[in-house]
Amino acid sequence: MATNLKSLSDFSHIDVPSAEAYKFGIIVSQWNANVTGALYEGAYLALLKHGTKEENIQTIKVPGSFELISGADILLANKNLDAVICLGCVIQGETPHFTFICNAVANGVANVSIKHNKPVIFGVLTTDNLQQALDRAGGKHGNKGEEAAVTAIMMAGIKHSSHQ
Repeated sequence: MATNLKSLSDFSHIDVPSAEAYKFGIIVSQWNANVTGALYEGAYLALLKHGTKEENIQTIKVPGSFELISGADILLANKNLDAVICLGCVIQGETPHFTFICNAVANGVANVSIKHNKPVIFGVLTTDNLQQALDRAGGKHGNKGEEAAVTAIMMAGIKHSSHQ
C-alpha cells in the first residue's frame, strides 16, 4: 500500500492561497464522532491557518454521512458561501450498506456542487476498519479534514478568479 509510511496531508508542494476573503461551510457527520470530530478540528484549524475569519465559518452537524448531502444543500441555499466541506466517516461492515452509502454520498455531494455552482468538498473517509479511519483523522496518514479544507480554499480561489 502506497500510504503505509507517509502522511497524505503534506502541502509543501502546492501554493495555498489566502482564505481571508472567503466564507466556508462545514457539515460534519455525528456518526463515528471520534473520527469526524478529529476531521472537523483539522478542517477548522486549516481554514484559520490560511486566513479565514472565525465568523466566516458556518458549521452544522448532521446525523450521518448520508445527511451531508442535504446539509450542504441547505447551507448553500441559505448562506452566501464560497465553498462547503462535507466531513464524514463510513466504515465497512458485514453488509452492502457501506457501498450504497458511499456511492450515494459521493454522487450527492457532486450533485449539490453542480446544482449551486459552488465547490462542495468530499471529506468523507471510506475505510475498511476503525484504525484506518483514525490513521486518516489526525493519525499517521495525516488529517483528511485538513486536506478537505485546503481543497476548499483552492477551489474558492479558482471560482473567484474565473469571475474576474
